Amino acid sequence: MDIYKQIEAEVLLRNNSPIADFENLSPTNFHYILYDTYNENSPVHFHKHIENQTLDKVSLFRVVEDFIRIIEREKFIKLTPLGALPKKVMVELYDKKYIYDYLIESGITKLWKEQDCIAILSTKIVTEIAGIIKRRNGKMTLTKKGTTFLKLENRQAFFELFITTFADKFNWSFNDGYPEKPIGQIGWTFTIYLLEKYGKHFQNESFYAEKYLKALPDFLNEFETNGYRPQNELFASCYGVRTFQRFLEWFGLVEIDREIRKKWNEDLKIKATDILTKIFRIDTD
Repeated sequence: MDIYKQIEAEVLLRNNSPIADFENLSPTNFHYILYDTYNENSPVHFHKHIENQTLDKVSLFRVVEDFIRIIEREKFIKLTPLGALPKKVMVELYDKKYIYDYLIESGITKLWKEQDCIAILSTKIVTEIAGIIKRRNGKMTLTKKGTTFLKLENRQAFFELFITTFADKFNWSFNDGYPEKPIGQIGWTFTIYLLEKYGKHFQNESFYAEKYLKALPDFLNEFETNGYRPQNELFASCYGVRTFQRFLEWFGLVEIDREIRKKWNEDLKIKATDILTKIFRIDTD
């Protein structure tokens, strides 16, 4: 065999061989997850057709659908002097109960302003980043692109634009006080892959955090052990809040068991919902 062909064959074999740290994904497949997420050759990508009954169960997507319908109904939303949504819009969106905010539901806070419900605030920001809405002279209106998503036949395209903008362009660290590095956000479909493998039963947040960190170990350097919690626990807390509590749960892709939580730093239990495999084609072989 020609030496160059032999080298090429060896490189190809290595790139397509399972790696334990990648949960037996090959380097080629992990490269897709990191850098070419929605390629059809990726081990995780959208189904070509997602049923409307499935999209009906995607909590944050229902919020954004109602949000653009409010703008259509009112022609525009007049923002506050600080550029925020008015209270009446926030209340109308929250009262649909597509999403629940622990602080609001427990009575610790009331829904007075945008910052009182970060799920709705995030929805507004993502919708603007995606070019679905625009603001001018203190008013928020639909763009030409946004009006196309009022049509039922464009519903899946709307969903895919919304979730990919949330995942790829919205800065997850905006919603917390953890380091600004894209922990959990980079390679987010790796977590989807893990949930398909292990999510049929409840697992601790730290279970998934350890597997994510094993594949992307450099993120641990963003944390320093303090007097209360070691490095790995701080990382796991950041990963869990961003990935599960403020992304996948908002999209209805995981169920979180909060009943067993007695302390703020205690692991939550995570389980995949049936929506996960109805939205994503996941190859775990």
